[in-house]
Amino acid sequence: VLVNPLPVFHSFGLTRGTLLPILLGMKTVMFPAPLQYGAVAKITRETEASMIVATDTFAMGYARAAKPGDLEKVKLVFAGGERVKEETRAAWASRSGAILIEGYGATECSPLISGNPFEDNRPGTVGVLMPGIERRLTPVEGLPADHGRLAVRGPNVMVGYLLADDPGVPKPPEEGWHDTGDIVTLDEGYMTIRGRAKRFAKIGGEMVSLAAVESLASGLWPDATHVAVSFPDPKKGEQIVLVTTQADADRMVLLDHIQAEKAPELMAPRAVLVVGEVPVLGSGKVDTVATRAMAMELRSVM
Repeated sequence: VLVNPLPVFHSFGLTRGTLLPILLGMKTVMFPAPLQYGAVAKITRETEASMIVATDTFAMGYARAAKPGDLEKVKLVFAGGERVKEETRAAWASRSGAILIEGYGATECSPLISGNPFEDNRPGTVGVLMPGIERRLTPVEGLPADHGRLAVRGPNVMVGYLLADDPGVPKPPEEGWHDTGDIVTLDEGYMTIRGRAKRFAKIGGEMVSLAAVESLASGLWPDATHVAVSFPDPKKGEQIVLVTTQADADRMVLLDHIQAEKAPELMAPRAVLVVGEVPVLGSGKVDTVATRAMAMELRSVM
């Protein structure tokens, strides 16, 4: 039994959560409100579901809201749409022993690009390429040599984008290569997403991953949601601001943690802003655009 709380308008919720179970003849439980964490956990128990599909944000919400026994039948959590945090894996392991299988994709790629095999699941990676897909890594200035911007080609890649200046005529990817805009590294064929190209801040000529800053904050405050955003800086090019739901978040405490982790000082946020809730898209991903606007407004009144 598979529980699918993801919206069907989202490619992950449509393919993995809806079409695949239908094609395999599996019982599927659809729930139309993924943000009702307690209700999703309850229906998981009532239907004795053994699998669930979710983004990291939603998966952590279900684990936190679950009452004893709600998730005990769940064996597999298929996670995608955003990076899965270690805190989320630990939360599920403590409540049900479920294994989180992380994959990676894009709507333009139908949507799956890679995934972790059941027999060799490597937490922290997004697994290996699906059959028939090629990859190309392009070096990015300011990043280590093993980091590259990922483009993929294969039968799963879309015909093309429909653009306003040429209605009705798909504009295909050049030579079939779709630029994902993601920065990745490889280890024995397993990919690790290091961040979106747009989610790197250039500080003093060095590229700093905003996702890595969020990971550091999660290591210190695992029960909160953290979003790192960047703003122009007249002296260093850009500066990082951390938006967090950790009520007692303190920048100096975070700086001490960053030093203890031996992370570069460039990863230290210029400011830490505490909010009651971080905006989330209907697809389950954090709304980074809305969060950045929130941070900008908060900084203007400080």
